[in-house]
Amino acid sequence: MSQGDDGFDPMSDEAREIGERAATDPDDFLSLLPHFYRGEVSQMNAAQDRIDRTTDWAIALMGAILSVVFSSPDMPAYLLLVGLVALCTFLAFEVRRYRFYDLWRSRVRLMQEDIFASAFDPLGPEHDDWRVEMSDDLRHPTFKVSVLEALSRRLRRVYGLLLTVVGIAWVCKVTLFTPEADWQEAAELPGISGLVVAGALALFFAVVVVLAYWPADRRAKGEIHGARPGEWKDEDDDDEELE
Repeated sequence: MSQGDDGFDPMSDEAREIGERAATDPDDFLSLLPHFYRGEVSQMNAAQDRIDRTTDWAIALMGAILSVVFSSPDMPAYLLLVGLVALCTFLAFEVRRYRFYDLWRSRVRLMQEDIFASAFDPLGPEHDDWRVEMSDDLRHPTFKVSVLEALSRRLRRVYGLLLTVVGIAWVCKVTLFTPEADWQEAAELPGISGLVVAGALALFFAVVVVLAYWPADRRAKGEIHGARPGEWKDEDDDDEELE
């Protein structure tokens, strides 16, 4: 590549090694860091917004289906099964989006733990090789959580409750809201008896419970769980009372 009018050659050793100079110069590194941090936070917030929008659509869909099914006794109960399929589709979208969100969040938390925490109280970094970890992840980005963990977390946080509401609504529809017919008749699908449909639903919810509470090591980057709310100022408050 030819040099520009100002004589700058982007392929020169000096130009290509500009990142290396920032790595060895604390002033250059600290001037670069805030821009990188803001960019990662922006990516994380955008990913969180995409998750929230998926959840909003899932809740809106559930509300619409419940309104339609219970608007008239003639409405069939199988519409609620369609709602379950739609919720599972939204859940699949959200699992993937959550994995991307956790990717950005992991980088942000790594900087908070090893840079900003030490700036407030210099006890040393949480990870001695945090710069190597960050560099490797920028060169070769990888998901930090598995599909199973992301699925389990979204089921526990949101979709387990939504699926349960639709399941309870189905039971109510085929029993309490269809008194003129036997529940098996109200639950049946074309060519499938109501008893088989009920058994399939019971198996489905059993799988949901197993997935939601599957015992696995937590890999999502978050440390809030396990601490009681309000504890973070207790020690200072006790010291003030002693004084």
